[in-house]
Amino acid sequence: MAQAASEEKLLAALRAGDEDAFRELVREYQPSLVRVARIYVSTQAAAEEVAAETWLAVLNGLDRFEGRSSLRTWIFRILTNIAKTRAVRDGRTLPFSALDPGRVPEAAVAPDRFLDPEHPRWPGHWAVKPGPWPEDALLAAETRERIAEAIEALPATQRAVISLRDIEGWSSEEVRNALDLSETNQRVLLHRARSKVRAALEDYLNEAGT
Repeated sequence: MAQAASEEKLLAALRAGDEDAFRELVREYQPSLVRVARIYVSTQAAAEEVAAETWLAVLNGLDRFEGRSSLRTWIFRILTNIAKTRAVRDGRTLPFSALDPGRVPEAAVAPDRFLDPEHPRWPGHWAVKPGPWPEDALLAAETRERIAEAIEALPATQRAVISLRDIEGWSSEEVRNALDLSETNQRVLLHRARSKVRAALEDYLNEAGT
């Protein structure tokens, strides 16, 4: 209820031409818009141009926004439509496997980390369960930098999903709506992204501890 009231207040300010409200909106969503645009376009510069076009479309379309979705979902749907059009114009096609991870088998974690599927008691379970990490290590600035690097190294769609879910705090439904993903695809992409980031962090902490 409070969130809806807050969004109504923001919409009123934007429609009234409040520049401070618009600058705050850009500040909040610009990095994520560019990150999502990179799923579809081939360069950072093109992604930034897509984000800029999105903000123009948002300003031009505010009076037509009907509130059938959240404001941010609406903004990101505008972005994905513009990015897809830009990709077609630039002759870039997104591999279907990027949005349908079930088509291309990919081990998010090394298979030897798990017991054999025919194991009599624990088929497919961890062979050696990952140990807990020291809290001070997880809070260290260098560790946070390694996490950011691991996320940036992910394939674009995985990077967008984990960023929106785990950094921006979006719900599964919001991510699905914004990126036009099925529940299964969103879940698999998030699992793979988290597994890869965890593996990179695990390697780093093991090296730091030796």
